[in-house]
Amino acid sequence: MRSILSAVRLLALAAPAAAQQVIFVVRHAERADTSDGSAPMMATDPDLSPAGKARAESLATMLKDARVASIYTTQYKRTKQTAEPLAKALGLTPVEVNSREVAAVVEKLKAGENALIVGHSNSVGAIIKQLGVTEPVTLSDDDYDNLFIVVRGEKPALVRLHFR
Repeated sequence: MRSILSAVRLLALAAPAAAQQVIFVVRHAERADTSDGSAPMMATDPDLSPAGKARAESLATMLKDARVASIYTTQYKRTKQTAEPLAKALGLTPVEVNSREVAAVVEKLKAGENALIVGHSNSVGAIIKQLGVTEPVTLSDDDYDNLFIVVRGEKPALVRLHFR
């Protein structure tokens, strides 16, 4: 965990010096609508589970010193609740973007500002692609531990980490 934190901090701190933007992209944390953590039950807009709330807190701890200046979520509670601990720690109000408008998220990013984008298993890869990364990214329905770091520049770089 300590090496992950060091890598994230190094990337985030190096970015302003090189005039590069760092975008952190995650899927929302675990939903409360799963019976055993794997098979989703039917709920249209579930809250986070206790495990999901713990993961959201972990994300906030990891990114609190990463100079995140803006946070983007979708209209769903699970993305908002994933972003909430970091937003509270940084005194930020997340910007809500419709989950069907992937390109709109990237258009809203302010040049030079580090940002966190909280998406869904079916949108994280598309968001990363919109950020200029050519490497395909896919997530399964039970992937909650991925933290993607996109360093924007002439040729965007992608780093994929896992966190608890």
